[in-house]
Amino acid sequence: MDGGGGLRLNMNGLDYLILALYFITVLGVGFAARRAIRTSVDFFLSGRSLPAWVTGLAFVSANLGALEIIGMAANGAQYGVMTVHYYWIGAVPAMVFLGIVMMPFYYGSKVRSVPEYLRLRFNRPTHLLNALSFAVAQVLIAGVNLYALALVMQALLGWPLWTAIVVGAAIVLAYITIGGLSGAIYNEVLQFFVILAGLIPVTVIGLVKVGGVNGLMDAVRDSKLGEAGLHAWQDTGGTANPLGAQWLGIVFGLGFVLSFGYWTTNFAEVQRALSAKNMSAARRTPIIAAYPKLFIPLVTVIPGLVALVTVKGLGADTGDLQYNNAIPLLMRDLLPNGVLGVAVTGLLASFMAGMAANVSGFNTVFTYDIWQAYIRRDRPDDYYVRVGRWATVAAVVIGIGTAFIAAGFSNIMNYIQALFSVFNAPLFATFIIGMFWKRMSALAGFWSLLLGTLVSLSLYLLYKGGVIDFNSDLEESFWGAGLAFVTAIVVAAIITPLTAPKRDEELRGLVYGIGGVDLKGDVIAGDAAWYRSPVLLGVIAVALAALFYIPVF
Repeated sequence: MDGGGGLRLNMNGLDYLILALYFITVLGVGFAARRAIRTSVDFFLSGRSLPAWVTGLAFVSANLGALEIIGMAANGAQYGVMTVHYYWIGAVPAMVFLGIVMMPFYYGSKVRSVPEYLRLRFNRPTHLLNALSFAVAQVLIAGVNLYALALVMQALLGWPLWTAIVVGAAIVLAYITIGGLSGAIYNEVLQFFVILAGLIPVTVIGLVKVGGVNGLMDAVRDSKLGEAGLHAWQDTGGTANPLGAQWLGIVFGLGFVLSFGYWTTNFAEVQRALSAKNMSAARRTPIIAAYPKLFIPLVTVIPGLVALVTVKGLGADTGDLQYNNAIPLLMRDLLPNGVLGVAVTGLLASFMAGMAANVSGFNTVFTYDIWQAYIRRDRPDDYYVRVGRWATVAAVVIGIGTAFIAAGFSNIMNYIQALFSVFNAPLFATFIIGMFWKRMSALAGFWSLLLGTLVSLSLYLLYKGGVIDFNSDLEESFWGAGLAFVTAIVVAAIITPLTAPKRDEELRGLVYGIGGVDLKGDVIAGDAAWYRSPVLLGVIAVALAALFYIPVF
């Protein structure tokens, strides 16, 4: 099959009708959610009133942005089956850990954001540093989602990139400004099903075209990836594998530092669990999300492999044949009208879900942790709702600018992982030590976070400047994350003995082993059922992740 002829999709009236109905529904959900907004907690945290299945699906949907759909399919085409590491070792264990171990501290302490937890555990400088770095990271990542959304609209409608970016931004802006976090969350639940409805036909028709699973495996063996493209762990004793990474980098860099850093401290995700109606629902939120996460490689990695073996010339540095275009190229080549409309709607839904998570995380942290904490204190509640709405507008406008930064990367997954290694890895180290070591002082928290971030950023800049060499961008991200983590631990170990710790009563409910976390106080009827146990659900999810590796070992 020829990859030429551009990316323009042959949409007809039925496809556009499906797309228009989706946009009308999304805005309708925003207006419906608006009726429930009376206070800032309603706007930023859905009034802490949502059931676990809603927050669980929103939790996984918030992650199903450009990074996931476009990025993971690009990785499937570029690195083969090794891409499953991002799910089975690089997501599920961390999601379970968040639900069982960390959510009791987040939810029980009644914090409104992740940076606010750092203020209570350490001090205001640590709080401000994290609030500012989180705000920067969110607008950079929102730009990635917006750029990917614009790529698809450009392919589909033939619009110039900047027009597509502005229109995509306007739609997300409308439903978050109107409906707050509830508008984002209920749309994310809808988007979860729309995304699957869009990706499943691409996967099934793609597999039929290449002769089923066996036909795909034979074709991958004959491709530039070869036999190595079909295995997850083979040849990871060294770096002679498609990912160019050793098992230690995969297990420690990705499986521990990057994934735990992302899933347990990224407020764009944690915010969904904080909006749950009680402690049990909050703990189950990320664990419920882990179950769909186990199966998502079926609709991202497999289409990536299908694109690799059916689209001639895929993998160019520029133009339509970049790895990022694996899914849009398959949609162009495989899908009949009607189904094409559903698939395009699913893709656009995924980018909007991802961007909405970034924007709703940004507006909460900006309002509570920067504006209210340091600029305008003690104002009426409706004042902060207005600030949150203006912060939403600002985030989207800045996101339009950062979308053009993302446009400079041929594989946006590499760019995202670089951002995570700089922003999330040192934050996770500071968090995990502070949560389990009560002696860690406030000054140690600040310097751990700052120096860990600077070390990871310096390594990235040295790599980009050609001073240090790595096998791939992703290998640099693994090392950057690992070094940031180790730096934060070493700094904490050096500074803590030299400085005064906080008193136990100040740390109650914030640090493991001191007490103050009530797991049962807000239990409602049905929470005690065995099948709702966070620990049991979590153990099953991790066991399934291990079992899924067996066929592709």
